[in-house]
Amino acid sequence: MYSITRLTTAQALVRWMYAQFTERDGREQRFFGGCFGIFGHGNISGMGQALQQFPDLRYYQSRNEQAMVNSAAAFAKHSNRLRALACTSSIGPGATNMITGAALATVNRLPVLLLPGDIFARRNVAPVLQQLESEHSQDISVNDCFKPVSRYWDRINRPDQLITALPEVMRVLTSPVDAGAVTLCLPQDVQTEALDYPTALFEKRVWRIARNRADVASLREAITLIRAAKRPLIIAGGGVRYSEATEALRTFVEGTGIPVGETMAGKGSLRYDHPLCLGGIGVTGTPAANAIAADADLVIGIGTRYSDFTTNSKTLFAHPNVRFVNINVAEFDAAKHSGVMLVGDARAALEELSAALHGWRVDDAHRTRALQLHGEWESQVEGFYAVRNEPLPSQSELIGAINELGDHDAVLVNAAGSLPGDLHKLWRARHPSQYHLDYGFSTMGYEVAGGLGVKMADPQREVYVLVGDGSYLMLAQEIVTSVQEGFKLTVILMDNHGYKSIGGLSRSLGQGGFGTRYTYPEDGRVTSDAAQDPRELPVDLATNAESLGAHVIRAVGYEGFVDALRAAREIPRTTVIHIENDRYVGVPGFGWWDVPPAEVSEMPEVQEKRVEWEKMRAQEKNY
Repeated sequence: MYSITRLTTAQALVRWMYAQFTERDGREQRFFGGCFGIFGHGNISGMGQALQQFPDLRYYQSRNEQAMVNSAAAFAKHSNRLRALACTSSIGPGATNMITGAALATVNRLPVLLLPGDIFARRNVAPVLQQLESEHSQDISVNDCFKPVSRYWDRINRPDQLITALPEVMRVLTSPVDAGAVTLCLPQDVQTEALDYPTALFEKRVWRIARNRADVASLREAITLIRAAKRPLIIAGGGVRYSEATEALRTFVEGTGIPVGETMAGKGSLRYDHPLCLGGIGVTGTPAANAIAADADLVIGIGTRYSDFTTNSKTLFAHPNVRFVNINVAEFDAAKHSGVMLVGDARAALEELSAALHGWRVDDAHRTRALQLHGEWESQVEGFYAVRNEPLPSQSELIGAINELGDHDAVLVNAAGSLPGDLHKLWRARHPSQYHLDYGFSTMGYEVAGGLGVKMADPQREVYVLVGDGSYLMLAQEIVTSVQEGFKLTVILMDNHGYKSIGGLSRSLGQGGFGTRYTYPEDGRVTSDAAQDPRELPVDLATNAESLGAHVIRAVGYEGFVDALRAAREIPRTTVIHIENDRYVGVPGFGWWDVPPAEVSEMPEVQEKRVEWEKMRAQEKNY
């Protein structure tokens, strides 16, 4: 006989979560750092009561369901996917509010456990408040919408189903390949029903995160290709950071002389001042990285999924005989571009490649060119930092002030708008965890909630949240949570009265920034950037931030911003620095992105842009 413990489904789930640990390289840590939640009738007497009864699993109150998933994703990302948070909601709108966050986590392969309340499993009281009825089935709810954005989905219709579901939950959450959103739908009646659970379910369980090694024959093929290459290039993706392979990458680069371009997720894999670090690659990349990429005869992709921003919509790698070697834990990504597939852990693969290539180096001419391009780009960065635009500061000079005068050990958080493009080019990452962007989903509204998740994962570091006014207006409520929990953030709110990024894209497509400024309509019509003296909306975002509990500094001009940045270091609670910046001055792009202009239009500007697009479209490769 085995011992049993009588618990409700929700109580058993909370007890089980507290007993889960992960271990990699001998470092063991508790996996679940707590549970975010907003309670409603669909979870208050189940998950709410369980979290109240078992406070060892810390409960965090949130203000928006999407935001709490964003925070959980950021927590997992900053923890290199070795820790996670859970999120519980009521049924209906509370649950569906989490879907965008679920997609963000799954796209970025970040472990997040979602526990949405659900309709009654016993059905007799249906339709319950907030239930979406279907005339085709009684076994469907809004929670079925989570299926395409979850890596694992289940509905617990009986308390005993929890016993077999929970191992699958952890298998997915701790998998370097399958990590993403895991959704356990919890009918509100089942949450409160009790069962005699086996006590073994609540014993400590350590999940070992393996460093799988690549196939030996594939490794030999990759080594042969590298030795034969004249102009190889490394693309460092997020897998370098998640596998904690930054030192292994530096050793490999210094041993072989192969230069490195970084994706959004991989930025910081090498320090910015390493002479073979060419910075960001692709659409938002640097001229240094993109110039080497255009001539590369071999691309070594490490932990990258080769998004269109990395490949310039498949126009970047122009060498007619370019080959690919792909190091990735996921076979799906390792197979891209018909590359040699090294399916395994990035650090393990790099260590094996370094040993096998000992004594081999790239041609001096290739290394020398990379060193020269690195130096030239660093000089250009200094120039962008030194700009003093009038009457409003440019985005690039504000980035420079944060980077040079802010805390060099801090973490930068951003996600959407024009900031990611400028940051990918201009930010000088000084440690592997400093550059934190959601650019897999580029979710507007991620920034404040994401900053909170980073601070929860790493409370000792300063966290700078860079957010535009458009993204701020979508999801700023977690300022309240940061104040409540004492997690100080420094939020730099760049106000340019509209959607700066999409306005620039609109102008590049011949559409004049239509619908992207925060202005009153003129004669009943939305204005474009070409409108003369548009009436801007009387929105006061600084006062809004004050009303959420933040300390607010209203900075004016570059010098005022620098003073505010210094003052914020001394303020113990979440501080918002509000600064107006120029809507039009930006950093030029050095890549191409496939956004098709309208094929038929009465607007001459659109017609011209379509002709330009067709020329570039013809350069796209299938690889």
